[in-house]
Amino acid sequence: MIKDSEAPYILSRNKIYCNYCPGYCCYRLKGSTLYLDATDINRIARFFCITDGEARKKYIEGKNTIKVKKDGSCIFLSDKKMRARCSIHTARPLQCQQFPYEKPCPYLEREDLLSIIQPKVAKSLK
Repeated sequence: MIKDSEAPYILSRNKIYCNYCPGYCCYRLKGSTLYLDATDINRIARFFCITDGEARKKYIEGKNTIKVKKDGSCIFLSDKKMRARCSIHTARPLQCQQFPYEKPCPYLEREDLLSIIQPKVAKSLK
């Protein structure tokens, strides 16, 4: 018997799927926070050729998270593309780089999460 972790290809467990994802994880859900550290902020500041202080004022909410649009999506999420929507992909925070942390993508594994996010994604791409 093959265990799920040993299966040769399961979409939600294959990080390559992220290359084709419309950015499900780029929406802030109730109770979730994208934590940034000084290195993340510095990386974003260098991406825009501004100071860390300017990056904090322009893009950071509170002390440790990226601002979001009215629909709850990251301010760096592009509405002009179906995939590869992160406009700062090369400078994205470490938490974004590591998601889903060697686990299956929760948006593909959990219908309750997908039912919340999919309508937001569809609306943003109209």
